[in-house]
Amino acid sequence: MLRLADGLLKWLSRRPLWFLHALGAVLGRVVWVLSPAYRRRLHDNAALAGVSARDRWRAVAEAGRMTLELPRLWLRASDAPVLDPVRWEGAELIEAALGRPGGLLILTPHLGSFEVAAHSYAQRFGLRQPMTVLYRPARQAWLRAMEEVARERPGLSSAPATLAGVRQLIRALRQGGTVALLPDQVPPQGQGVWAPFFGRKAYTMTLAARLARQTGATVLLASCERLPAGQGHVVWMSALPEPLPPPEGLDDEAWTLQAATVVNRAMEALILRRPDQYLWGYHRYKQPRPTP
Repeated sequence: MLRLADGLLKWLSRRPLWFLHALGAVLGRVVWVLSPAYRRRLHDNAALAGVSARDRWRAVAEAGRMTLELPRLWLRASDAPVLDPVRWEGAELIEAALGRPGGLLILTPHLGSFEVAAHSYAQRFGLRQPMTVLYRPARQAWLRAMEEVARERPGLSSAPATLAGVRQLIRALRQGGTVALLPDQVPPQGQGVWAPFFGRKAYTMTLAARLARQTGATVLLASCERLPAGQGHVVWMSALPEPLPPPEGLDDEAWTLQAATVVNRAMEALILRRPDQYLWGYHRYKQPRPTP
């Protein structure tokens, strides 16, 4: 079974992007039809944000497209560039931040082709300022092994979502590197706060704000838009719309909640630019798992 899966992934990695996106759209809709729980969660989460029925249906296909573009990205040769066109908008914000004390912290939600954004950063900026990405290891051993290989590239390394991984992120920023996080990812119990996300309390990581506060990192936002018909991607960079609250005059609990709320609002703004490419089926409002 593992050999069959490996062969299928390698076959997919050699297909053109337009084919993967077409097949992925079908896959996304099949999963939606076969899974009532997924269908209900996608509908409920998107409805909270006021997403139209049309964009919800598009999001079903986009989730499948995201899944099937990964073998092409992950299984290319370690020294090969990203195989499909990537255009940058706002790259000057990164240029201005490179070399600043405290490093660079890039935040992006589960939107569009967020994996492409990390690989594209490594290709364009990684030799000058390497990137470390935080990720949650897959439960399946074979997929976990593939992720580890895929996310270790020139200018790109990964840190697991553990205490040791957090220390790795702090070290990277203090050494003037770049760190990328998905702050809409549900953290383990004790590593987040209940903060509003599209009008409903969601358990929200505090790591992003704490890293910025502890290291003085420059904070930027990124979103990677998937273009139609396999034309490639656009990475949009922007500044944080509102600053994180100053720590003065607030106890740690109040500061943490306010900071997490600011980050959630920033993620909401990015998502509403392309609601059809957000993973609304992600279990955003679940109870956190116990700390490993």
